[in-house]
Amino acid sequence: MEGTIFSLIPAILMLALVLFTRSILISLGTGIVVGALLIHEFNIWKSLQQIWFVFRDIFYTSDGLNLSSIYLLLFLLLLGIMTVIMTASGGSKAFGDWAIHKVKARRGAQLVPPVLGVIIFIDDYFNSLAVGQVSRPLTDRYRISRAKLAYFIDSTSAPITVVTPISSWGAYIIGTLGSIFAAAEVTKFQPLEAFVKMIPLNMYAFAALLLVLLVALFNINIGSMRVHEQRAIDTGHVTDPLKTTMAADVEENAVINKNGTIVHLLVPIIVLVVSTVAMMLFTGYQATEGRATLLTMFENTNVNLSLFTGGVVAVVVSFLLFFTLKGKKISAMKIIKDGSMSMMPAIYILVLAWMIGSIIEIIDTGGYLASLVDQISFNVDYLALLLFIIAGVMALATGTSWGTFGIMLPIAAQMAIVYDVNLVLPAMAAVLAGSVFGDHCSPISDTSILSSTGAGANHMDHVLTQLPYAFISAFAAAIGYLIYGLTGLTWISLLITLMITILIAVLFLFRAKKV
Repeated sequence: MEGTIFSLIPAILMLALVLFTRSILISLGTGIVVGALLIHEFNIWKSLQQIWFVFRDIFYTSDGLNLSSIYLLLFLLLLGIMTVIMTASGGSKAFGDWAIHKVKARRGAQLVPPVLGVIIFIDDYFNSLAVGQVSRPLTDRYRISRAKLAYFIDSTSAPITVVTPISSWGAYIIGTLGSIFAAAEVTKFQPLEAFVKMIPLNMYAFAALLLVLLVALFNINIGSMRVHEQRAIDTGHVTDPLKTTMAADVEENAVINKNGTIVHLLVPIIVLVVSTVAMMLFTGYQATEGRATLLTMFENTNVNLSLFTGGVVAVVVSFLLFFTLKGKKISAMKIIKDGSMSMMPAIYILVLAWMIGSIIEIIDTGGYLASLVDQISFNVDYLALLLFIIAGVMALATGTSWGTFGIMLPIAAQMAIVYDVNLVLPAMAAVLAGSVFGDHCSPISDTSILSSTGAGANHMDHVLTQLPYAFISAFAAAIGYLIYGLTGLTWISLLITLMITILIAVLFLFRAKKV
């Protein structure tokens, strides 16, 4: 079954169930079971063992504790605790009261998350969770749905980090380019130079960022996003009351101290940002053994350890501020319990997503999709367009943009070198673009899961409301790559991509009734 057309079955089944049942847990669980059965040719006992192994490996491997995943899960618990503290202290309410006087209109409130998303470009995980923490009190006050907030977060986090050299993504990609060039004996480009030249060729990233800006400015609500926005405006329910997140329940039922100020929200978040970034630089410096530059530090940083450390420091500071308040306060144990419980739905989804990711890796779904590239007859001028599509499908099926980078970037480079070394950069840029597109569409993408968590949105609501916007950006990018194949001109192709994005947004704006 491995590396054959049958390797697509778990991913296709999971995606179909997500669309028909709207239950992400059932869909992921079914995909895991079916994948394990295919790996072991329907041997029940071995399949059950395989399921246990992929679950166990999230926490413990033959090398010892899997600290990377443990740190991220603990950070989510810390973030939930921090959220409850900021709510109970009155910090979130105070910030909302302050912001509603400073931000004079709903349009301004909608612009805050995208702007923050672009500013916080260090890491997609950190971006997804930090932007949600800051933006939620403001967007809730202006009755902006959590689904739209999750879209703003998700569609700025990966697109901005994938085109920024000084970010965890940029550093990883630059390091990957270096190894690819060395293996293929490509001397025409240096890794950092190549990355910079690839930036304008990442058509999807710029189309997605532009579309987010247009949606925020002109309140463009497409598909089911209109339903969420209309309900938020009419009833004040920023999430669906029938399937509200546990995080939303905690916020609605929290005992709020009347003496809290915006200090009780802003100081913990500032501490979180500063301590996390400082730890990223420190762990990166340690990994480079003293031969560090800013770029190599981000390339070698331990993101999840940094998030965990920043979370611990921020929670300690949050508690210290909270217990200096006078007036009625809930107990520390209740804060820890409520905060931890509020993150359990996100943790369940993330663990299952990691499990099906492991199953898909074992069954080699990505390898099969990559092998299709060699079997397709095409005009080499349209190599970038082809790779954009293949990478998008692969990231959608596997739920990982980084995994798609690892598989497809070497293949893209090898194919381009065979035909023309000048095609190397467009080919690899198209892989990056397609990977982010597929990541935006996949319900098992960890970035999408963390974006819905940061926004306090139902995960499937986020995935389904983001899909139309992702496809608009992808269509515009595909036209851009088509034009590039015809002309070979980077800036003309990017300009046409952006113009098509604007044109489609305008068409939807004039066709739709205002919400």
